[in-house]
Amino acid sequence: MIGLDTETRDMVIATLQEYAERKLKPEFLRELDEKDEFPAQVLKDLYDPNQFGLHLMFIPEEYGGLGGGAYDIYRVSETMARIDLGIATGVLATFLGTDPITVGGTEEQKKLWMGKIADEGLLVAYGATEPQAGSDLGSLTTKAEPVLENGEIVGYKLNGRKQWISNGGVARLYTVLANAPGGPSWFVVEHDAAGFTKGKPEDKHGIRASNTAALFLDDVYVTKDRLVGGEEGKGLAQAQAVFGYTRLMVGSFGLGGGWAALERAIRYGQTRVQGGALLSTKQAYTHKLLVPNAVRLGAARAYIEWVAERIDGGDPEQQTEGAVAKYMATEAGNKAAEDAIQAHGGYGYTKEYMVEKIKRDVRITCIYEGTSEIMEWTIARDRWQLHLKSQGSYYRDWAARLETLAASTSDSGAETAALALRALTALLERCRLDRLTRNQHILFRLGELIAYAETAAVFAERAVATPTVATPFEPATLRTMARIHARDAALKIANDGLRWAIGAGQTDPNLAGTLNLPAIFAAQIGLVEDMNTVAAALIAAFPAE
Repeated sequence: MIGLDTETRDMVIATLQEYAERKLKPEFLRELDEKDEFPAQVLKDLYDPNQFGLHLMFIPEEYGGLGGGAYDIYRVSETMARIDLGIATGVLATFLGTDPITVGGTEEQKKLWMGKIADEGLLVAYGATEPQAGSDLGSLTTKAEPVLENGEIVGYKLNGRKQWISNGGVARLYTVLANAPGGPSWFVVEHDAAGFTKGKPEDKHGIRASNTAALFLDDVYVTKDRLVGGEEGKGLAQAQAVFGYTRLMVGSFGLGGGWAALERAIRYGQTRVQGGALLSTKQAYTHKLLVPNAVRLGAARAYIEWVAERIDGGDPEQQTEGAVAKYMATEAGNKAAEDAIQAHGGYGYTKEYMVEKIKRDVRITCIYEGTSEIMEWTIARDRWQLHLKSQGSYYRDWAARLETLAASTSDSGAETAALALRALTALLERCRLDRLTRNQHILFRLGELIAYAETAAVFAERAVATPTVATPFEPATLRTMARIHARDAALKIANDGLRWAIGAGQTDPNLAGTLNLPAIFAAQIGLVEDMNTVAAALIAAFPAE
């Protein structure tokens, strides 16, 4: 298992929280937001080895770093996002920018550039996205033209434009994706290279404390040793190889932003009197605006931790799982922030209350590092292929494992999660038989349903075997939350799956029975009581200040 020991990780997180309490107070963060100002001194502090050296977390030990793993990335990313998502984006964009070197660089390149980043605390930017290509890296137009001397390649001239680049205007080092004759390739470009200019900072809806700018490359010359890996055409494979990590990071941003907003809503409900009683005593408040969001965020956390542990355990090929983690966590975080504004009523709509800013900030997590729609497509495409390859056994076997778990531990929602997986298997098979995935919308909706089913299964399993340590909740509360999420997932697959299959022209007259709707509806017994339990736990965990 790679990564930091628990004591070191906890020390880093505690130090960050202490710094935020001293230097990053709400008034300061709102001021940065209003002025649309990049906090250069804050980033300097966080990268200063004598104070934090936060960038060292993501640099391997052999190159002067701390050698943090995926689990460490998750914990630090969530902590930073709870403080301020704009600052988190600026700090952790360096990790994203170094990924092509970490994954694809030669040993000499890693020693040179990672060592330089570690020693000098350089901000780094990841230059992949383009104005017309968006998240589709295969459509990039930036060119890398070889420069020859005596018939040998000595370097490349880069020409093109990049858009929406975090740290774009402030980084000292850039990794830039361009089309070489041999295919897409990454190049290392220094900030002061001739012909390399940066656009003005984007005037963004949220994360205004981060710098986002366009990059312009006009015959930017780089020597051949700046070609990452020393071989053309490896760029897309190198980008794909790190999606498990980077999407886990952005999912953790959604998790942290969602909890930052939700905690404020929980505390606010304990001080606001409406109709002669505190809002926190009213199911119309707790069961609509608090509990569902806490449950979705809890499910997302369980899945993020599951993926992180798989990566750190030596299985980095987690691109599909990374997509599920990002999709569920960012959508859950965005909804939690939206509902936190509603929970505050008119106050939540004013800039005096931090939930307004958090909502604007967390919205970007559903867009950058792959939109939610790209995530739905990725999940559906990969799991559809797996369903076909396994002849439907992938989710059936998982359901059987959950049923075995439920036989020994009946209170984690495992049995209901198994119903969700079996319904999903039946739905996928019906889509195959009736060729329903010819409709693009059906495939995307399958991506959403798959994400709900897998998070329900993992949450149920981990609530029994591996309780999370990153929440204030007791194991019994986590099991209650897992039960609620399993019910939600099963009902969503049954109702939405039935709707879209019928809408696309499915031919099974008894599809409702095939999906086992009666059992799924019967599994809803006890739902309100469980929501009462979670509501009480939230109030106990986050008392009014």
